Amino acid sequence: MFDIERDRQPRCYDACALNWPPLLAAGASTSDPRLDQALIATAERKNGSRQLTYNGHPLYYYVGDRSPGEIKCQAVIEFGGGWYVLDVKGNEIPTH
Repeated sequence: MFDIERDRQPRCYDACALNWPPLLAAGASTSDPRLDQALIATAERKNGSRQLTYNGHPLYYYVGDRSPGEIKCQAVIEFGGGWYVLDVKGNEIPTH
């Protein structure tokens, strides 16, 4: 999650989105049994694509992570805000 996003509206575009690409609904799996299906939704991006949200937070991944479970940029400040992994309840995990 990008902590400057206080609602479901994505605010990471341009250079930000090159480093932190949005997790788009098309092609993303939401079938993990650990996820609360009621917390999964989408938000419309400027180009009309649909970005997944979880507990009201638009979801992103870090471009430098190359394999499942890899977390290289947890709790970092970039592009004017902090970037954090969410727990299964959709809350920020403050440290790595």
